[in-house]
Amino acid sequence: MPLTLGSGRRHDRQILRLALPAFGALVAEPLFLLTDTVIVSRLPAPALGAVGVASTVLSLLVGLCVFLAYGTTAAVARQIGAGNTRQAIRQGVDGLWLAAGVGLAIIVVVWPLAPWLVHLIGAEGELFRQAVTYLRISLLGVPAMLLVLAGTGVLRGMQDTRTPLLVSVGSFTLNAVLNVVFVLGLGWGVAGSAWGTVLAQSLAAAVYLALIFGRQRAPLRPDLAGIRAAGSAGIALVIRTACLQAVLLIAAGVATRMGEDQIAAHTIATRIWTLLALALDAIAIAGQAITGRALGAGDVAGTREATWRMVVWGIGSGVVLGLLVVVARPFVPAVFDANPFVTGELLDLLWVVAVLQPIAGVVFVLDGVLIGAGDQRYLAWAGVWTTLAYLPASLLVIVSGGGLVMLWMALGVWMVARMITLGLRAYGTRWLVIGA
Repeated sequence: MPLTLGSGRRHDRQILRLALPAFGALVAEPLFLLTDTVIVSRLPAPALGAVGVASTVLSLLVGLCVFLAYGTTAAVARQIGAGNTRQAIRQGVDGLWLAAGVGLAIIVVVWPLAPWLVHLIGAEGELFRQAVTYLRISLLGVPAMLLVLAGTGVLRGMQDTRTPLLVSVGSFTLNAVLNVVFVLGLGWGVAGSAWGTVLAQSLAAAVYLALIFGRQRAPLRPDLAGIRAAGSAGIALVIRTACLQAVLLIAAGVATRMGEDQIAAHTIATRIWTLLALALDAIAIAGQAITGRALGAGDVAGTREATWRMVVWGIGSGVVLGLLVVVARPFVPAVFDANPFVTGELLDLLWVVAVLQPIAGVVFVLDGVLIGAGDQRYLAWAGVWTTLAYLPASLLVIVSGGGLVMLWMALGVWMVARMITLGLRAYGTRWLVIGA
């Protein structure tokens, strides 16, 4: 859809106002987690490995609960657009109660299963013992972590991405300080690292609760019907997220079958992909907030214009990120101290990573737009179908004895399938449901 110069600039300002702080909040977490890794790495082995094993389980659990942020953002933004500020806060509170309930349920279910889950990953001996310790202590912080996700969603839905940035930076800074004190100062080992994270997450959750129940004067009483509605909408997003996780796990499994050097190169490429995804995800978060508010206000034309503008931003950002990968490509292996074989594999992979960035830009943006529109059911089905499209491509890699480049080309098939399914939906009108 063609835009006038004035409307284009207006959308640009709105996108940047939301996306830039969101990007800062997204980047803050991995940077401070990296600080935790550096601190724990000073402990005798197998401390670092134990944290890595436990973090694998925690990342999977929290990743499946990201719907608490995304679904809440969409619901609150739509009510804000419709002018129903009180109802927006009410839906935000429903999301917070759901987060608390899911967090407590995770503790009850996963605590007794912790040894089995750690053993399933392959940990034994002292590695097993320390991993179970870290996982069980960290589980105590899961309700707070999920409250942070829901609280972030509330503020994003209210078009505020700056406050989540400040809370994110503050909590992860506190996390780093507590890790130094508990791990290095008091000598608590991996347990100290876990307790530092739990306390930092709990303080962040308390800040969000104070902002929402204090500044916004939200009702504290839970609304069971609203919580059930939020949970029902979240199921579709869980399916979508599970499909994404499944594809990445399959890719890691195929790379592992190829050998130690191949999985090392694949892991480095995946870390780079994840870092680049943070920039694109910031635009997607802006898409959630902008789309929800515009549809809530009944502005279909404005929604279309903003969507097209965000797609342009996604493509442009993807091109820039792809070029940065090409420029940085010769220097990346040295940063990770890669051996000659890993270096050769990685240099080939980075070409594929670079080429896929513009496609990823479109996929991330349209995913955010449709989440903002509340089109979760379609996203769940699209996740299933695109995963099914990926499976034959990954199987072909195994059967043909293909290498890492072929594996990442299979991931490219998956990304193209996602772009097609999301693009067809966005081109149509069924997702353009207006009103509160």
